[in-house]
Amino acid sequence: MLKAREGLALLAFLLPLLLNSTNFIKNDLLTPKASKIVEDIGDELSSKTGIYAYVIATNRVFPERFNLVEYVMGMDKQLSRPFVVLVFAPNAVITEKSGQRGRVGLIASSKEIASLYDSSTVKDYATGVVASKDKNSKEDKYNIGVVQSYSELADQIANSKDIKMSRTIPNETHTVVTILKYIVLLGTVIILWIFFIRNRVIRRDSEKK
Repeated sequence: MLKAREGLALLAFLLPLLLNSTNFIKNDLLTPKASKIVEDIGDELSSKTGIYAYVIATNRVFPERFNLVEYVMGMDKQLSRPFVVLVFAPNAVITEKSGQRGRVGLIASSKEIASLYDSSTVKDYATGVVASKDKNSKEDKYNIGVVQSYSELADQIANSKDIKMSRTIPNETHTVVTILKYIVLLGTVIILWIFFIRNRVIRRDSEKK
């Protein structure tokens, strides 16, 4: 009887910790595999930076102009601070008139945490996948979008503190963008050489002659 009581006491102590260990506040959409990736990334981020990144992946139909900040902050007491919450709501109404749906939000516990990442870039990783025209199913796009967006969020937060993440998704897009930037820069240099610097050099040489 005593052991049973001790076991119940231990369970009562551990249960809140176990419930709070998940990085999901709500998950109606992701597969177990995608969820596991998010959990692994979130656990690494919190252990290395002390910042908690939560996810709300919901099929709830939020009405037009629904206040996501109030919605998240209403759960504040359930969350470990400091935190940022990625809200992925593909069925949320943007405008009734247009019939457009789908919202992605990032709500941070403070302005200081919000300054550690670029909100637009993080959200683009989710919206870009969902909006793409390809053979992936809607469910696959939800999984890919949330995982990529969450991974980017974790990477940016970690980078802001000079910390290297090992469980985030390698981002080939960054490499492509970097290459394109160098190509544009090289092209600009070539154009400047052809139209400005080269002409000046030729003119200077002609004057010397």
